Amino acid sequence: MFAYYCNLALRSFRRDKALTALMVVAIALGIGACMTTLTVFHVLSGDPIPGKSDRLFYVQLDPEDMQGYTPGEEPAEQVTRYDAEALLREKRGTRQAMMTGGGISVTPGREGLAPFVSDARYTTADFFQMFDVPLLHGGGWSAREDEAHARVAVISRALNERVFGGGNSVGKQLRIDQTDFTVVGVVDEWRPTPRFYDMNSDRYGELEDVFLPFSTSRDLQMGRNGSMSCWGDSDGDSTGVNAPCVWIQYWVELDSPEKAAAYRDYLVNYSDQQRTAGRYKRPTNVRLRNVMEWLDFNRVVPNDVVMQLWLGFGFLLVCLVNTVGLLLAKFLRRGSEIGVRRALGASRGAIFTQCLVEAGAIGVAGGILGLGLSLLGLWAVRQQPASYAELAHLDLGMLLLTFVVAIVASVLAGLLPAWRAMQVTPAIQLKSQ
Repeated sequence: MFAYYCNLALRSFRRDKALTALMVVAIALGIGACMTTLTVFHVLSGDPIPGKSDRLFYVQLDPEDMQGYTPGEEPAEQVTRYDAEALLREKRGTRQAMMTGGGISVTPGREGLAPFVSDARYTTADFFQMFDVPLLHGGGWSAREDEAHARVAVISRALNERVFGGGNSVGKQLRIDQTDFTVVGVVDEWRPTPRFYDMNSDRYGELEDVFLPFSTSRDLQMGRNGSMSCWGDSDGDSTGVNAPCVWIQYWVELDSPEKAAAYRDYLVNYSDQQRTAGRYKRPTNVRLRNVMEWLDFNRVVPNDVVMQLWLGFGFLLVCLVNTVGLLLAKFLRRGSEIGVRRALGASRGAIFTQCLVEAGAIGVAGGILGLGLSLLGLWAVRQQPASYAELAHLDLGMLLLTFVVAIVASVLAGLLPAWRAMQVTPAIQLKSQ
């Protein structure tokens, strides 16, 4: 019967080409707008480290003085260097890493290649294992090299190709800020979206080119970037161990909810100890959020993307309302045909099913055209100057969803017209002939 209904739908399309084209275009425009905005939202709001996001936690403490204090407010979004190094030494998590962003100058050894500036990340040894960083060559450095303030570096694949011409550069020397570093690893293609480990820089930017031990970066007084908040007197050295400034991100890996609860208790005790010692002035106020909770807290998806998503769904709704009207006109205009079928024994259910199959066929055609419009819309998004724009691509899941949405939307639009069509009274239609 389904094949028969499809054959009837094709005949109907040939009879009412203009009306059918209008419905297909209406569905396609709604699907194109909706799926373009939904794809961008999907890309920006996804889990950046699936399978591990519930085991990685971001630490927040409240080391500031009482000036401007409001009970119940959120603690600082970053931690001081003193606290980060203290937590790192005690190693209460499965893994832990402190980090901040920076800018460095690279002096290539290749002839004809001028020095240039690159983004860097100053971090500690566990960073690469904690965040499942894929390594093309070599590996990260060890905790012992952290303690020794070693001149070692892990570089991105792009920098490896630019400076060393590709290939395995492990063991080669790279001159950074007028100091020679030994390359110990090369990161393969890796771009978590969003860049969850540092919400204080470009959230959708590309991977840093150079990763260096945090201790080494402070020895060499390398430039840093990102936000910093200070209070009291820092004696002019805002990055010193005892400076009253928050500027470091601290992450910890905990393998179970029980360990997460125990670690939070540890942070509470640590905060109490620091207040007893006179470092902390405010009441204990700690936070321990996993990756997705941290992204939700930071409202990582830009407001304009959320607004565009709602506009896309609104436009699809308008297109569906228009399609309902067109289907209603199409089906009721065929009242005599439906009356004859009913008189020959077709049930109301059969008429209803036939109309829904026809609406679904319109959805398939609208989905194909809508897919093309979605690809065009995503191309337009990629032309924008926003850092997330180049990430707007339609993956297999969203491609399949395009057709599902198109068919479901068209079937929903056909429910009322199909119901009205099956109410046609055969006797009245036959009398009017």
